[in-house]
Amino acid sequence: MKKIDAHSHIGDFGGWCKVSINDDELIKQMDEYDIEKTILCGRDPGDNPVVCEAYKKYPNRILPIVYASPFEGEEGIKNIYHYVQKEHFVGIKLNPLKQAYVADADFVDPIMKAAEDLNIPVFIHCGHPPYSLPWSIALLAERFPKVKVVMIHMGHGHGVYIDASLKMAKRYPNLYLEMSGMPMSSKIKEAYDTVGKDRIMFGVDAPFHHPTVEMQKVLTSGLDEKAMEDVFYNNAAKLMNI
Repeated sequence: MKKIDAHSHIGDFGGWCKVSINDDELIKQMDEYDIEKTILCGRDPGDNPVVCEAYKKYPNRILPIVYASPFEGEEGIKNIYHYVQKEHFVGIKLNPLKQAYVADADFVDPIMKAAEDLNIPVFIHCGHPPYSLPWSIALLAERFPKVKVVMIHMGHGHGVYIDASLKMAKRYPNLYLEMSGMPMSSKIKEAYDTVGKDRIMFGVDAPFHHPTVEMQKVLTSGLDEKAMEDVFYNNAAKLMNI
């Protein structure tokens, strides 16, 4: 069954995690597990040029997204427009946890306005207090109903946050769910059945997780084959206009 990975990285992540993957290693992994395309960012905003080079090297396999930071102000907004309009990037990545800001902070609004203007989705790390909780992401999505917002990890490892991600996505039709790192396979089927058949997507989150682990969660979720095709491929393809 072909797949689109809705969220992965390239780079060397030291510190507590000690994992890394480069573009060639990522493509090899994609080939091994029948992943047709990967929505890709780096470790932080400084890695946008690295992702750009990876896209130029593998233009048919990588869907690059701009790692943005509201702390960069106007310069950061210029970077978003540059990478989308000049370098064919197709989305924006935000990580409130890593950069220590609450997801619905007012200074995120210029990034969301750029996403609305460029008609591209915004991918936001979801599932860790106090910065990246589902309720804060939902408040941001509420302010920008025309922007498609993907809650990466859909609550991650905490059952309360996973449940809240589904509740918020049911309330706001511009919220989408990506399931990498989220341990409850049953919640994938619940999201498909209750949030929407086109708003839950497979993701790997390389190099932090392995494709086989993330694949098993979909395969054991209770979805039928057609529904699994939606989660593995069709929903991300629709979101990214493939």
